[in-house]
This record gives sequence, C-alpha cells and structure tokens, in this order.
Amino acid sequence: MSTYLINHLRIPGGVPNEEGLSYLERVEGTAHPFGGKWLANGEPTVIEGGWQGLVVLMEFPDRAAADAWYNSPEYQAILPLRLNNAIADIVLIDSLPEDYTVRGFAQQVRAAVLAASGSQG
Repeated sequence: MSTYLINHLRIPGGVPNEEGLSYLERVEGTAHPFGGKWLANGEPTVIEGGWQGLVVLMEFPDRAAADAWYNSPEYQAILPLRLNNAIADIVLIDSLPEDYTVRGFAQQVRAAVLAASGSQG
C-alpha cells in the first residue's frame, strides 16, 4: 500500500535562497533509495478556501519506506536547510484499499454512531 507525503510549502520571499537551493539539489538523492518519487510540485489552483504557497506530493512504496527516508542520516543531514529557510506543513497518508468507497465509509460511521448510542442507553 503506497504512502503519500503532502507538503504545504511556503518559501519566504517566494524564491529559494542558497541554502534552500542546496536542499533542493540534494533531497532527490536521499529519497530515491527508499523508493520515493515526486508526483506533483508547484502552485496549486485553489478552488475553495485559501492556500498560500506550493504543494509537493511524493509517493513511497509504503509507510515503512517513508519513515525510513525521513529518519535516514542522509535526509536528516539536509533537513535543517529546509527547516531554516521555508515553512512547511508535512503529512503522510496511506493509500486506500482497492475496495474503498466513500459511501461504504459513511455507512461504517453511521453504524458506529448507532452502536455507540445504543450502548449508552
């Protein structure tokens, strides 16, 4: 099951400085050994709400690979270059099973709420 990294990235001044550019030049080499690849990178088209900055979307083979990359000595060595020169909200999220449906999810929530209300009475 793939794991996706989503980064809501803001670069002060809009243009990476020298340290930011150094990070960009080196980060890809740290992710590839863990099966990391970039799926999207750039300014999104905002259709609802507000979004300042860029989106980075990466895919890893699974959660273990994503965690291993983030915690690897190679990535940790360059991480300060990003932390000190950009603002980022980063999340990991696992892909859904093949048989997942939003309707099925709603039905599970509905059943759980009904079960909880029945156990309280």
